[in-house]
Amino acid sequence: MMGMSIPYELNGRIDQKRRTRDALIAAARDIVATGATPTVEEAAEAASISRTTAYRYFPSQRALLVAAHPETYTTSLLPDDAPDDAPTRLDLVIDAFTRSTIENEAQQRTMLRLSLEADQVERAQLPLRQGRAITWIEEALAPLHTEMSETERHRLALTIRSATGIEALVWLTDVAGLSRDDATDLMRWSARALLQSALAERTASAHD
Repeated sequence: MMGMSIPYELNGRIDQKRRTRDALIAAARDIVATGATPTVEEAAEAASISRTTAYRYFPSQRALLVAAHPETYTTSLLPDDAPDDAPTRLDLVIDAFTRSTIENEAQQRTMLRLSLEADQVERAQLPLRQGRAITWIEEALAPLHTEMSETERHRLALTIRSATGIEALVWLTDVAGLSRDDATDLMRWSARALLQSALAERTASAHD
């Protein structure tokens, strides 16, 4: 349509621009993995890309950090052939979520630190605080729509989220002293237990 602006990355040499963007993101992730918070300029220098070019892709540090977050573009953790029963779906989601957390632990720890140090406005903008995991868990619980209300499913998703992810991993490994394998097993067990408890409570209430 006339008058509509075309995003910089979608105009002209698309493949080359994609490689440049990917290089900036990779550089930012490498810096985050060291425990630092990269600026656009720092990522550009690490990727051997000019500052001017880098700002065409990421006009702010926040935009860069959002793009560099490992789960930014993940919309679902369920496989294409996901089963219909909620317990199995939930276990698949928690398993995938936990594996992703461990695979990207350094970046996740940095994002957690940033979220704790930031003020309320900045904290809400960080990738770790966008509620993606809650959406993934709610998708897993979707088959329960005939048994639980949307509010109840959301509450359950929040409860399960509180027992998994980077926050739970840090506590289980750093404080409780568990290995990452044991921490993973415990997070998956906790998710199953919370679901079973919620279903049992729902059944008991229906019989009262």
